[in-house]
Amino acid sequence: LLQCHIVTLNWVCGCCGSDGKTYVVGGWSWAWWLITDIQRMSLEIMTILCRCENIETLEGVPLDVTGVAQVKVMVDNELLGYACEQFLGKSVIEIKSVILQTLEGHLRSILGTLTVEQIYQDRDRFAALVREVAAPDVGRMGIEILSFTIKDVYDKVEYLSSLGKSQTAAVQRDADIGVAEAERDAGIREADCKKEMMDVKFQADTKMADSKRGLEMQKAAFNQEVNTKKAEAQLAYELQAAKEQQKIRLEEIEIEVVQRKKQIIIEEKEIDRTEKELIATVKRPAEAEAYKMQQLAEGQKMKKVLTAQAEAEKIRRIGEAEAGSIEAIGKAEAEKMRLKAEAYQHYGDAAKTALVLEALPKIAAKVAAPLARTNEIVILSGDGGRVTGEVNRLLAELPVSVNALTGVDLMKIPLLQKMINPQA
Repeated sequence: LLQCHIVTLNWVCGCCGSDGKTYVVGGWSWAWWLITDIQRMSLEIMTILCRCENIETLEGVPLDVTGVAQVKVMVDNELLGYACEQFLGKSVIEIKSVILQTLEGHLRSILGTLTVEQIYQDRDRFAALVREVAAPDVGRMGIEILSFTIKDVYDKVEYLSSLGKSQTAAVQRDADIGVAEAERDAGIREADCKKEMMDVKFQADTKMADSKRGLEMQKAAFNQEVNTKKAEAQLAYELQAAKEQQKIRLEEIEIEVVQRKKQIIIEEKEIDRTEKELIATVKRPAEAEAYKMQQLAEGQKMKKVLTAQAEAEKIRRIGEAEAGSIEAIGKAEAEKMRLKAEAYQHYGDAAKTALVLEALPKIAAKVAAPLARTNEIVILSGDGGRVTGEVNRLLAELPVSVNALTGVDLMKIPLLQKMINPQA
């Protein structure tokens, strides 16, 4: 015997006229052939699909509702007897049909007491209500409702879709409002964050600028120190190089000195050799020839000396004669000038005037010397008396020029006064 089945054993005793029932849940039992009647019933969980179509709700809206129930036979002794009385000898399909009719009846009755919104929006409450109402009735049949759920709710008049649209519109509206508010809050928060970011950025930039400036200053100080060290190192290098170069030059000079000394020694030896050679080949014959020439030169020298002395004596005598002549002429000229000076002193202004008059032809000759190279002078004037006027003007300016040069006033001479001013 399978544990998932219940077996009912019925037996009848003909000799004593008695009968009895025994329920065996799983397990096993003895049965007498031709005496014991054996009937079986399944204890497995049965799934029942409840479908109610065009059931009007409290508001008169027809709905199609589908529910799923999980039921089983209760194994309690009293309730098991009720189940055996109701369903023993029936198939599982027949048992499901009886339970289905009961559940659909309660489902229909409950749908008439609720609105569409209550059924659609709170399916768990609706299913619990069906389970609570139907449980006593199926319990009296020895059946236990393990679960009851609403699988589907729909209608043919598009009430639910309209309700969904309105709800969707409301949800969309709330969503749009929420999005707008969220965007507003996000914009405000973003602006605040940007402001904070910019403040932080400015502070960071300021710190970076300060750090960069400090870094640049440190780098400049380091560069200055490095350049100073480099300059000192370069100068030290150049100084040391100069010292080394000087040492090298000194060594070179010493080498040159040694070389020159050697060269001088060689040259001295060569000179000695050459000198000896010259003495042998040239000096001795030259000395004889030189002595000969010396004697001849001394003779010529004495001749030239005597000749020069005679010529000098001649020139001295001529010079003394010329000097005496010049001295006599000078004395005569001086005496002449003295006599002239005494005469000029004696005669006064008349003598000075005479000297001036004597010098005028010479002055005129000097002035007219450039004009001697002139072939022709043409004076253009429309007035015939213009030339006479120019001549008179030149004559009038002549005494002034002479007075400026010599201090002699020619205007005091009566003849010139008449020439310059005929009317006077």
